[in-house]
Amino acid sequence: MAFERIVVLTGAGISAESGVDTFRDKNGIWSRVDYRDVATPEGFARNPGRVHDFYNERRRRMLGIKPNAAHEALARLEPAFNGSFLLVTQNIDDLHESAGSKKLVHMHGELNSALCEACGMRRPWSGDMSIDTQCPWCKARGRMRVDVVWFGEMPYHMEQIEKALDACDLFVSIGTSGNVYPAAGFVEQARAAGAHTVELNLERSEGYSNFDEAEYGPATKIVPAFVDRLLI
Repeated sequence: MAFERIVVLTGAGISAESGVDTFRDKNGIWSRVDYRDVATPEGFARNPGRVHDFYNERRRRMLGIKPNAAHEALARLEPAFNGSFLLVTQNIDDLHESAGSKKLVHMHGELNSALCEACGMRRPWSGDMSIDTQCPWCKARGRMRVDVVWFGEMPYHMEQIEKALDACDLFVSIGTSGNVYPAAGFVEQARAAGAHTVELNLERSEGYSNFDEAEYGPATKIVPAFVDRLLI
């Protein structure tokens, strides 16, 4: 089957084998930390120091973590595929970029980016932040935060993503739980547009019945194999 327009969605499962903590697994981050304290605008307003500490620690834990074979396979697919290609990730890590992906959007923001709530400016940021951090642009203090999409906030790049979904003829979901919206609804949107839908996951997602094809196992094994088949 030949395809001309591919959209790939990735979630926490693709980075887990690199050693990145997941969120919703039995032993994931939200089993240890209340998301309302560290991943909501209300939590940040209530205790910004705690929120900064949480994301500072996450940045430190990413040091030395490398992309795995699944990230590398998608980076290999991108230039080898002759049609339209968009990689949409729910992950806030930079492992896709480190592997070489360029046609990529982070719908939930990026861990290594900062946002000033006072002036709205964003910039790459790899170090710690605190309640005393000053915005490099407007000079406000106490208004800098990690540039990630928190619960209750609108995901980024939705217009671009929805346009790509409406036009794609292949939609591939990798390492996602299928219970986080709006991403969980992407497969239905792609199906409505007539796309062939594929799930590559460690186990069935909540929306597995919406996929035309599925393969289950470690991402480092099934994603490179799928990319190889696609490029034949």
